[in-house]
Amino acid sequence: MAEGIAGRASAPGWRMRVLRLALVALATGGAAQIVFAQDPGLLDARVTQESVAETICRQGYADTVAPPFDQTMAQKARMLAARGIDADDGVGYALDRRVPIVLGGSPDATANFDLLPWGGHAGARRRSLLTVRLKRCVCAGRMTLAQAQAAITGNWVREYDRLTRMDCGGAADETTSASRDEGP
Repeated sequence: MAEGIAGRASAPGWRMRVLRLALVALATGGAAQIVFAQDPGLLDARVTQESVAETICRQGYADTVAPPFDQTMAQKARMLAARGIDADDGVGYALDRRVPIVLGGSPDATANFDLLPWGGHAGARRRSLLTVRLKRCVCAGRMTLAQAQAAITGNWVREYDRLTRMDCGGAADETTSASRDEGP
């Protein structure tokens, strides 16, 4: 985490992001849960709070906007190579999106892609379960799109248990619990 912050500190616009964060904190009365402004480069401009019913909440939406499988696998191969991970070991990693398509993330922006191990406490399986829950909450009107995006791009690992236990509709026995997929 400290590496990510240090890397961003030198990026253009860092001061502006800090200023926006401070303004959000002031506007919310210094609320304990501060929502970070999303990087527009990670988002799909077609998905807004006003358009969620016609976009992410529409069944099959992600399939209609996702790039072809070959393109995403080529992106994964480039990222594995850039990180020095042997292609044979690539099956242990998921090509993940920092902001998932079903939460309004850009389907094809290179900056939106990341590699995550499939299993484990901070793995892609758990993140996918959380993504489904957050989408359900947005579509049920129990959470805004911006809140869901902030949750998935923030410290989702720490907040996983709380976020996956939110009541967002669905079957009473349906749960996305931390114990369901711990992975290796």
